[in-house]
Amino acid sequence: MKKTFAVTGMTCASCQAAVTRSVERLDGVSDVNVNLLTGTMTVDLDPELQTETAVLAAVEKAGYGISLVGGGESSRKAGRRAERQKLVEEREKEERLMRRRLLSSAVLLIPLMWLSMGPMLGLPLPSFLTGHENAVGYALLQMVFALPVLLINGFFFTSGFKGMIHRAPNMNSLIALGSAASFVFGLFAIYRIGNGLGTGDGALIDRYLHQLYFESAAMILVLIMIGKTLEARAKGKTSEALTGLMDLVPQTALVMRNGERLEIDAEDLRPGDLVVLLPGARVPCDGVVREGHSSIDESAMTGESIPVEKAPGDPVTSATINGTGTLLFEATKTGEDTTLSQMIHLMEEASSSKAPVARLADRVAGVFVPVVIAIALVTLAVWLLLGYPGELAFSMSISVLVISCPCALGLATPVAIMEATG
Repeated sequence: MKKTFAVTGMTCASCQAAVTRSVERLDGVSDVNVNLLTGTMTVDLDPELQTETAVLAAVEKAGYGISLVGGGESSRKAGRRAERQKLVEEREKEERLMRRRLLSSAVLLIPLMWLSMGPMLGLPLPSFLTGHENAVGYALLQMVFALPVLLINGFFFTSGFKGMIHRAPNMNSLIALGSAASFVFGLFAIYRIGNGLGTGDGALIDRYLHQLYFESAAMILVLIMIGKTLEARAKGKTSEALTGLMDLVPQTALVMRNGERLEIDAEDLRPGDLVVLLPGARVPCDGVVREGHSSIDESAMTGESIPVEKAPGDPVTSATINGTGTLLFEATKTGEDTTLSQMIHLMEEASSSKAPVARLADRVAGVFVPVVIAIALVTLAVWLLLGYPGELAFSMSISVLVISCPCALGLATPVAIMEATG
C-alpha cells in the first residue's frame, strides 16, 4: 500500500538521504521515494507490518517535519486533485513562513552589520558606543540584534542537533554548529572584554572587540534563509504546475445508461462507458468516437493550435476541448491510465529520479558533514598540541565550521531550480 507524505525542513541532498534512511530502516517498508523539489515522500508499506504512525515518528525523530497527505492507491477514488491541492497549500504556507523569517532576520541584520562592519568602512558610530569604556555596551548591543535572528531561525538548530543526536548529521547540523559556535564565542569575547576593563588591559579589549562574531552567527542564517525562500518558491511553482495539469480534466462526465444521460463523477468512469461530449466541454477520459462529428482543440496536449476533425472511429484524448458538435465516444482509458495522468506521472517521476552524478552527490553529502566536524575537532586539537592558547585554537576551529557552511550551495541550488522551473 502506497502512502504519500509532505516533508518539511529538507534543504539539500543530505537531508533527502537522511529522510530516506530513517524510513528504510522500518520493517514492512519496501520502497521509499523522497522528492526534494516538491517536498513529498512516497512510501510502499505492508499494512500488516507497519503503520503511517511509525513513518511519521521515524522522520520526526530524524529532525524533519512530516504530515500524511494521501493514501496513494487506497485514496484513488478520493482523488489525486484534492491530494495535490493540499500539497500546493503546504508549499504556499511554507513560502509565506520563509518569507516572514527572512524579512525579520534581514531587518535585524542590517543594524548588526552597521555596528560590526561600519567602522571598518568609515561609517560613524554614536559616541556612547565608542571607546574602551563603552566596549561592553557595544558588544552587548550586537548580541541583542543577533540573538533574535537565531531564535527566528531556530528550526535550523532543532533539525541540526536532532540529526547529530541520532547520529545522522545533515547540512542543518553544519549551519547550527557554525552559527551557535560563533554566538558562543561572542559571549566569551564579552566576558574577556569585561576582564580587560577590570584590569585596564586596553590591548585585550581591542583584540576581542574584533572577535565578537555575532554578525557571522546571524549572516550565516540569513544567507541560508535567502536560499530557503527561493527554494520554497520553486517548490510552490512546481506543485502549481502539476495541479494546473490535473485541473484540465473535468470533475464530472455525462454518460449513457439505459438510454438516459446521467452526470457522474469523472473518477467513476470505467472502460466501456459511453460518454456524451457536449459542445465546448472538455474530454474527461481517453476514448474512441462512436457517433457524431466535431473538431477537437488538442493544443493542451500536443501544442497544435488548429482543431482536429473527429469522426466515428477516431481517438479522443483526455483534457482536450470539444468544438461545436456533439460526440458520443466509448471510454478506453480512465483514471490513472489516461494520457494526461501518465504525463503527470512522468513529470513527478522525472522530478524525483536521479542521474548517476546526482546519486554520487548524495553519497558525498552523506559523509560531508561528519568529515567537516571531524576536521574542526582536529584543527582544535592540533592548535592546542602546538601550544597555542585555547581561545585561539577554538577560534580556528570555529573558522573551519563557518567557512564550511553551505551558503554558496544554499543559494546556488535554489537559484538554479528557479531558473529551470521558469
